[in-house]
Amino acid sequence: MNLLIGTLSMGFLLSLLTLGVFITFRVMGRLDLTTDGSFGLGGAVAAALLSAGVHPVLATVAAAAAGWLAGATTGLMYVVFGIDTLLGGILVTTALYTIQLRIMGSGNLSLGSAYTLPDVAESAWHALHLPETVEIGGTSLGAGLFSSLAVFVVFVLFSIWVLARFLRTDLGLAMRAAGGNAQASRALGIHTGIMVTLGLLLANGLVALAGALFAQYQGFANISMGIGIIVTALACLVLGEGLLGRRGLRRQIAGTLAGTVVFRLLVAGALVAGLPSDTLKLGTAVFVLGALVVPAVVGRLRRRRAERVAEGG
Repeated sequence: MNLLIGTLSMGFLLSLLTLGVFITFRVMGRLDLTTDGSFGLGGAVAAALLSAGVHPVLATVAAAAAGWLAGATTGLMYVVFGIDTLLGGILVTTALYTIQLRIMGSGNLSLGSAYTLPDVAESAWHALHLPETVEIGGTSLGAGLFSSLAVFVVFVLFSIWVLARFLRTDLGLAMRAAGGNAQASRALGIHTGIMVTLGLLLANGLVALAGALFAQYQGFANISMGIGIIVTALACLVLGEGLLGRRGLRRQIAGTLAGTVVFRLLVAGALVAGLPSDTLKLGTAVFVLGALVVPAVVGRLRRRRAERVAEGG
């Protein structure tokens, strides 16, 4: 049961990462590798501020703001210098590696006895005089597990609510239009460069927020925590689309949450079944490749079959 609650907590907090990739990959139609750097940057900023005694909420918001700056930098490279967002993201992520080292002072920064968001949630749990332990299936679970899950759920649902509201405003609709059809958007007077920058800013803010929560969940920030994380996010994204489909913004956003939680449950199940942890990244990469390639292959086979039927008729 401890593993299940921990897996759900991890799934919820990482859904912000998937939501960030959803904005760049599906809404803006771009693959942004700033994601790897922003995730680690969020964790580094949050860990450094928490170690300095900053309140966890302020440290988490500051981490998200650092992600906004990283995304805006990639966007400005695209607007001012015409550098493709893919290349710009690689450059920013490379630079962020050094910046993270400077922020943390080393490759690994333990939170130790620092006061974190899970601690805030546990304090609130006690202040509300809720039970110290909860019995589930004959297992006694401490309040810390449930309070941590609760604070991550609150952060994630609030972020999703704000994003969903924004995407329905005039500015949000303009951003979605720029991602869907840049040429038509320019004809309507929409500055697509600014919209791309805005999308990257929002996406990397969410990714950095996920990094900050992840660092607080595991109790430390590490220089390598963001390496290859975009592949995991893509796997969660395509899994969520497979579960809930891609019709409608509400369903797509819900899919990022559902896909991430189910993906984490599958990973936990595989580890419990004895799958070596060092093969997870290989399995994730193969899963994403299959999810991207199989629909295209199936579509091609269907077209060929339709052409043969037409020729035969």
